[in-house]
Amino acid sequence: MLYEIFTYVIDTVTGLFAGFLLLRFWMQVQRVRPPMNLAQAIFQLTDWLVHPIRRMVPGFRGYDWASLISVLLVALIAVALNFGLIQQFPVNLILLMAIFRMLQWILYGLMALLVLEAIFSWVNPQAPFAPFIRALNDPVLSPLRRLIPSLGGLDFSPLVALIILQVLNKVLGETFPKLLAVL
Repeated sequence: MLYEIFTYVIDTVTGLFAGFLLLRFWMQVQRVRPPMNLAQAIFQLTDWLVHPIRRMVPGFRGYDWASLISVLLVALIAVALNFGLIQQFPVNLILLMAIFRMLQWILYGLMALLVLEAIFSWVNPQAPFAPFIRALNDPVLSPLRRLIPSLGGLDFSPLVALIILQVLNKVLGETFPKLLAVL
C-alpha cells in the first residue's frame, strides 16, 4: 500500500509540473499571450528547469524545445522514481515508459483544455481566461469546425475532439504493452 501512495504522489506532482511545461510550450507554439498572473505563475514554476536546458538547446523555428525536453526529463524522473521504489532500473524500459508517459500527458493536456473551453462556453464566455483557452484550442478545433457544422447553435467540435483524443489514448494504451512484449 505504501508503494501505491508514493507512486500516486510522484505521478501527481510530476504530472502537474509537466502540465505547466507543456502549457508553456503550447503557448509559445501558438503565440498566445496568457493573462499576466497565469504567465507569471507558469514561468516562475518552470524557469528553473527550462533556462539551463535552453542554454544547451536553443529554440528553433519558433519552438521552445527546452520546454519539451524538460517534459521528457520530468517523465524520466517520474518513471525512474517509480522503478526505484521497487529497486529495478532497466534503462531501456524507463526511457520507453517516459516517452509513453509524455505522450499521455500531451493527450490529457489537450483534453483538459477542451473541457475548460466547454465549461467557459457554458458558464461565462466573457471570462478573462476564455479567449486564452479558445486560442490554445483553435488548432485542434478549427479543422473539426470546418467538417462539423453547428447544429441549432451548438458546437459539437469539442465533443468530437475529445472522442478522437480518447481513441488516441486507447490506441496508445493498447500499443504500449505490445511494444514492451517485443522488447
